[in-house]
Amino acid sequence: MRFSSVFASLIVGLVVAGCASKPKPVTQFSTERPITAVSYQADSPLIFRPQNPQPEYQPPYFSNSGLAGRTMYASSIRDIHLRSKEVILTFDDGPAPGKTERILSALDRHGVKATFLMVGHMAKAHPALAKRVAREGHAIGSHTYDHANLANVSFSSALENIRRGERAVRAATGGEVAFFRFPYLSHTTKLRNHLASRGTVVLDVDVDSKDYFKVSPARVVEQTMKRLDAKGSGIILLHDLHNRTATMLPTLLRRLKADGYKVVNLQPSRGVGGAVALLD
Repeated sequence: MRFSSVFASLIVGLVVAGCASKPKPVTQFSTERPITAVSYQADSPLIFRPQNPQPEYQPPYFSNSGLAGRTMYASSIRDIHLRSKEVILTFDDGPAPGKTERILSALDRHGVKATFLMVGHMAKAHPALAKRVAREGHAIGSHTYDHANLANVSFSSALENIRRGERAVRAATGGEVAFFRFPYLSHTTKLRNHLASRGTVVLDVDVDSKDYFKVSPARVVEQTMKRLDAKGSGIILLHDLHNRTATMLPTLLRRLKADGYKVVNLQPSRGVGGAVALLD
């Protein structure tokens, strides 16, 4: 009788202990990381959320710097509409060894894209650097072959200079050349209308950094931000021909981010044929 009571108590204790213990989840896979939470939905398998999950890899362009804005596609100047606190970064006159590489590195660190308006003879002289600009996803445009003031030459001479520059840039980059900017911003109505009729996207300037003057890099940053804040948004003119521009760019990008600006990635619309049509 005493033996039966002890045996019965032992059985009851084991049953109670078994009910009180927490069952281990059954999985169909193994993991070296501890499982901390399990959720279940009807008609669906168990979903396991590991502790300290590894972040998904993202390439540099999609960095979470907070400075990169939306992508804008343009087939004409009428397609470029910037919102408040949006900017487009443009670089004229390159590519220039020793400067363009530093500018590309700064842009990459912040995960933003710019538009490079290349002079034809510069692209021809430095094709590997021109190709790198295109390969890293920046928009490409031309800036004539030799940076001539097109308002001071005949219409036919101006067109030939544009054609020659565009051919040189395309040969160097191996890609589409969809944008154009007049050297010195000097143009004629006839030239602008002709380029527009061919589908070429002519870029103007809202904020001139004046980085071509012999001032300190810090001064370039301050005068650029002052002009930008007065306008609230705009296309910024810079030059990858000058050391001061390459030196000041990281600071300018940090200032843009701190002040809540976004850098818009300007790209040509599919089917833009203006640059090709110029060869007709």
